[in-house]
Amino acid sequence: MAPLNAPERRLTSLFLDMVAAERGGAANTLEAYSRDLDDLTGYLATRKRTVSSATTADLRAYLAALADRGLAASSVARRLSAIRQLYRFLCAEGHRADDPAAIIEGPKRGRPLPKVLSIAEVDQLIAAARQAVEVRWATELGRLRALRLMCLLELLYATGLRISELIALPASAARRDDDMLIVRGKGGKERLVPLNDAAKSAMRDYRAALAKWNGEGDRASQSKWLFASFGEAGHLTRQHAARELKELAVAAGLRAEQVSPHVLRHAFASHLLHNGADLRVVQTLLGHADISTTQIYAHVLDERLKSLVRDLHPLSEG
Repeated sequence: MAPLNAPERRLTSLFLDMVAAERGGAANTLEAYSRDLDDLTGYLATRKRTVSSATTADLRAYLAALADRGLAASSVARRLSAIRQLYRFLCAEGHRADDPAAIIEGPKRGRPLPKVLSIAEVDQLIAAARQAVEVRWATELGRLRALRLMCLLELLYATGLRISELIALPASAARRDDDMLIVRGKGGKERLVPLNDAAKSAMRDYRAALAKWNGEGDRASQSKWLFASFGEAGHLTRQHAARELKELAVAAGLRAEQVSPHVLRHAFASHLLHNGADLRVVQTLLGHADISTTQIYAHVLDERLKSLVRDLHPLSEG
């Protein structure tokens, strides 16, 4: 990839600054935009073009090149979204007189239904986590890790939080006996999420064990995070949380690829709808800005109902 020149870097930097300042873009979002736009700028350089001089044909050629690289339609669509936003910004700010991305259509793709665990499978996970807590651990740290995983699992399924929201919860979240959590979501927006008794109990048990561990001088004693990283500053990472959940899945008799933090978020939403929850309520609990995002869970329920009729109705074709 050709190196980026200073003017092109300046234009994309101005766009990223706007996303951060005006939209409250998270660090992960900004990193993804930066990576995607760097890739675009590098490709344009091979055609002796820049962001400032690119035509619609250049952008279409770039998208075709992405497909040739083997990128999924969803990944190409995400790149196109970043490109569209960049050029809308450049036009609005007077850096370009035209928008070469305005008439480009995205790749046709069917929206996949989210992976969802059944209620019985979630029960298997919780049972496996509870069994791990009850093991006679050789060390206090081993039991503490088991309690942390139990707390993480119960909170994910009880609240439907994004894993980024969960690991960023402050330690004070478990110091009160409130029935609600205050969660800071995308764009810095706050929302209230109710807690059930199982989640509150798991938090109390975990925090009590952590307090005991902290009494032995661990650096987590000063941590401001609920899910502190033992032995080092900061909180549990998304990757570490996902890895622990996959190990728990195997212990529960499930396939590792069936379980992830996001799958538990899906399970939370679809199980609520299955039991009669209003779609708008689920939207609020998940922190979705647009109800169309939440409607995908209604499609999951629709597919299950269709499957039941197809398989169980006496007049269905065998």
